[in-house]
Amino acid sequence: MNEQLYMQRALQLAEKGKGSVSPNPLVGCVIVAENRIIGEGYHKKYGEAHAEVNALNSISESDEGLKNNLLSKATIYVTLEPCSHFGKTPPCADALIKANVKKVVIATLDPNPLVAQNDAGRGIQKLKDAGIEVVIGMCEQEAKHQNRRFLTAFIKKRPYIILKWAQTADGFIARKDGTSKWISNAVSRKLVHKWRSEEDGILVGKNTILQDNPKLNVREWIGKNPTRIILAGNGFDELNSSFSVFDDSQPTIFYSYSDNDNLKKTTFVDKFLQTELIELNQELDQANFWQTLFEDLHRKNIHSVFIEGGSKILHSLIENGFYDEIRRFTATDVFFNEGFEAPKISISPIKTEFIEENKLDTIMNYEC
Repeated sequence: MNEQLYMQRALQLAEKGKGSVSPNPLVGCVIVAENRIIGEGYHKKYGEAHAEVNALNSISESDEGLKNNLLSKATIYVTLEPCSHFGKTPPCADALIKANVKKVVIATLDPNPLVAQNDAGRGIQKLKDAGIEVVIGMCEQEAKHQNRRFLTAFIKKRPYIILKWAQTADGFIARKDGTSKWISNAVSRKLVHKWRSEEDGILVGKNTILQDNPKLNVREWIGKNPTRIILAGNGFDELNSSFSVFDDSQPTIFYSYSDNDNLKKTTFVDKFLQTELIELNQELDQANFWQTLFEDLHRKNIHSVFIEGGSKILHSLIENGFYDEIRRFTATDVFFNEGFEAPKISISPIKTEFIEENKLDTIMNYEC
């Protein structure tokens, strides 16, 4: 069997952890011996066993001697370098050494400074020192793309940024009064809820709260709610507990500008168990504002942010280059004639698909 198919199976398994393992990476593992898969696993949930351990535990051979004999001939296909440090769980490299496997094939290296060491990580060195053959780089680009959130966090020291908007056939994202319901169709909106469940944070501006009173949760999908991130600017006093973002159902962070009403704002926010207020310097230019914001989110272990608007936020992020991916819906049967224009992008989509009458373009501004 083509070895790449085993790694592709490991990548397929890793994808099942999306939305459940952050801030850890997505990792899948396949164990092959005597030309057959004898075990497979993936990292299912943050704080629980990693992919390699789950794969080892999945081997169904009841005879321990037979199991050990198979493992001594086995090749491990894993999408990310096995960890070598103690975190929530013991090192996976140690588990593979203890299992006495013959060979380990790794898609890509781990940039985590607890693992990385020069050109080869500590996990790889541990395996080699134990006499295990190690091969690096099979399906590397696919693995890097899959873990682009994790890699962005460690390499760029900021979250992976996804911009999403829906625009009319004539290129508007909202009417003149700021309203935008409904440009996209019901199926597209359900898909957006799925996307929300896969990211750590969801960000909107104060005007979106005032206009739409969104919940910013995943009520139309089964999954975890992202942390709500609200840019209040100078308008925090326009918000009150009647808005859905104050329902205390999920972590919520408000970013506002520093002013003389700090105590008033803090006292109000302290009423909510899962709500936090962060104040930023109003004198920052746009680029430094975004840099400061994303650095703070990075410190909070938010490795990805799904940004749903509004118009000023989307335009500013694009103008300042703070985005990695765009998911753009175009309603081919909806026209506003006037209003707030959608951002213009010169990058061609890598993928275009249709969800009933909605066209969905995926645009990448990310390099592995």
